[in-house]
Amino acid sequence: MMDFRKAPSSDLFDEILYFTASWTYHASLELFSSQNQFIPNYDCDIQNRKIAVIGGPTFEVCLHIATILSLYKVPQLTYGSAPEIISESHQVLTQQMFPNVDYQYDGILQLLQHFRWTWIGALYTHNENGEKFIHDVVPMFSLRGICFAFTAKFPGMTYSNSFDELIGEAVETYKVVMTSTANVVVVHGEMDDMILLRFFPFISQLEKMPVWRKNRVWVLTAQMEFTSLPLLKAVKIDFLHGALSFAIHTEEVLGFQEFLQTKNPTLAKNDSFIKVFWENAFECSFPNSTTAEEDRVTCTGEEKLETLPTSIFEMHMTSQSYNIYNAVYVVAHALGDLFSPVLNYRAGKPVTELKQKLWQLNHFMRRISFNNSAGGKVSFNQNGELETGFNIINWITFPNQSFRRVKVGMIDPMNPQKEMFSSSEKSIVWPSIFNQTQPLSQCNNQCPLGYSKSKLEGKPFCCYDCLRCPEGKIANHQDMDDCFQCPDDEYPNKKRDLCLPKIITFLKYEDSLGMVLASSALFFSLVTLGVFWIFIKHQETAIVKANNRNVTYVLLVSLLLSFLCTLLFIGKPNKVTCLLRQTAFGIIYSVAISCVLAKTTIVVLAFMATKPGTKITKWVGKKLAMSIVFCCSFIQSNICILWLIISPPFPDVDKNSMLEEIILECNEGSAFMFYCVLGFMGFLAIISFMVAFLARKLPDTFNEAKFITFSMLVFCSVWLSFIPTYLSTKGKYMVAVEVFSIIASSGGLLICIFSPKCYIIILKPDLNNKGLLKNKTT
Repeated sequence: MMDFRKAPSSDLFDEILYFTASWTYHASLELFSSQNQFIPNYDCDIQNRKIAVIGGPTFEVCLHIATILSLYKVPQLTYGSAPEIISESHQVLTQQMFPNVDYQYDGILQLLQHFRWTWIGALYTHNENGEKFIHDVVPMFSLRGICFAFTAKFPGMTYSNSFDELIGEAVETYKVVMTSTANVVVVHGEMDDMILLRFFPFISQLEKMPVWRKNRVWVLTAQMEFTSLPLLKAVKIDFLHGALSFAIHTEEVLGFQEFLQTKNPTLAKNDSFIKVFWENAFECSFPNSTTAEEDRVTCTGEEKLETLPTSIFEMHMTSQSYNIYNAVYVVAHALGDLFSPVLNYRAGKPVTELKQKLWQLNHFMRRISFNNSAGGKVSFNQNGELETGFNIINWITFPNQSFRRVKVGMIDPMNPQKEMFSSSEKSIVWPSIFNQTQPLSQCNNQCPLGYSKSKLEGKPFCCYDCLRCPEGKIANHQDMDDCFQCPDDEYPNKKRDLCLPKIITFLKYEDSLGMVLASSALFFSLVTLGVFWIFIKHQETAIVKANNRNVTYVLLVSLLLSFLCTLLFIGKPNKVTCLLRQTAFGIIYSVAISCVLAKTTIVVLAFMATKPGTKITKWVGKKLAMSIVFCCSFIQSNICILWLIISPPFPDVDKNSMLEEIILECNEGSAFMFYCVLGFMGFLAIISFMVAFLARKLPDTFNEAKFITFSMLVFCSVWLSFIPTYLSTKGKYMVAVEVFSIIASSGGLLICIFSPKCYIIILKPDLNNKGLLKNKTT
């Protein structure tokens, strides 16, 4: 490992500055000077005059070249992302061998969304392109759900700042990156920024800071090609392992590697560049070399380029080299069009005149469309930008300082519907710390199933808390913004992450509850029939004749029907049962209560008629009792008929009352009419209770006022407790409450009124005679 602290800082700084544009003016002016003489604007070699310049790859290089070329109106082909300021300030015709950068930004956004990376960092280059990225692209990412844990700028490398200032800025940038919780960092940089990125591990050693974290996934822009300096030969590149980068779409150029293998510095006598490269790459020296070192071996020229690690030299053509390769052919095709015999020589134009109009070459270059020798199509849009897409490259590094670029996806702006990844996505190699599982980069852990996101005040929108879904809602995906209701026929499970089908339910005969209620109704029906048979058998006895025998029969029949009508409430609701349920119950029950009212009224009037001089005697009789029963029943019947006309009950499905059940029920149609029916029965019950209460002290050998009072007390208690219970229950239990109330209140009337009489008729027949009753009254 090289000791960074022992490296001469001035030499290092100078080597880095070779990648900036400070040397570009000199090189640009040499283009317009005579060969081997630096005399700006003096070039006697007309035959070898420059007609176009291929420049790049960095922002500043393009900008400074354009400053000189604009004076001579020489077209420039840029193989890096050219700054917009070139066309605005220098008005030079620029042909970009680079696609529209917006396609690349859209691709980065799609990549982040594809892997659900919402909490990322951003490093950007120290120039106008970097500032544009921060001001235009970062807000666009934020609108699409991407949060930035940090945005940091690469240190600027200029002559105005010293080496110490450069290191100081790099330390601050390093601290920002190190302290961030983001696992993904988007790097909007250029070639010289790659050098700074490789120096970050040394900064941690120099400043005795925590070691460079290797759990980062770097997402590099296409402008940020891999580059190296001799000083970086021993610097590890393992931080790039698992990185993803964008690169301009390329095709394999046949014969390129064979061409490289033919290169030999001993044969290139006039090419000083290849000798300098050879000495640095193979750490050797040529005889009589100005850079020769005593401890180096002598270069033979037979060294093989393919033996060098790829961090020093790549045998495959890079995307930027591919752009330069295409740029040469673009110029050649444009010259062919410009010097076309059809357009020029037939017109009789001399060659010297044609050379004076070489500045028009850019016009022809924009119209170029051809297939290169590799089979790739080369064409430009109306803005002079290359029409091509971006490859997504996965970097795999090896211990010998080599790396391999693997194409795993593609962004094709000409075919937006094409998938970014195919089966290649599974072959992506991630940083080793993630154990070959896709990394996550989020502000906090994902909300699990059954939870939704809740914004945290004062934090970016990607930072949130997780709240359990409320009752009745679910979240069946991670990180859901809000829980949602299940369909009406489904309900949430306990974990609230799945909707389960609801069970269709109603009060069935097969259920234990339905079976108990039906059995109770049938039991009390049989008891009522037994009482009725006893009274028919002993109809000539005194106790049966007392208090209007016919009304007693009507009461028994109505009680029998009230028990039987509860069977309409049990079973699957249908149109007939829904129409008959409440109406039959209302009418039958009104008949029963009106019979009780008639019996108590006749008792009171009978005792009042015994007073001397009273005129009430004419009201006492069977007709009055039947009239009371008829009138009360008639009123309730009219209410029920009106109910059936206005808004009759109908079968309905209730999907919302019960969480886990779909209730088959009878919709009452008009709740108002339903409560009118109940209200009228309640009114009759209260009147009957009041009349029976007034007659409770009359001799009970002649009347049943005390028993009626008690029975009506039971009746009223049952129905007063029914109302809140009915309103607080749901589903089949509402029906069960009503059935129970009918059975309980009817059973109360049956037991309280008729059990004393049956006791006398069956067990005390000696008391069941008119004479004994009269003697007791006297």
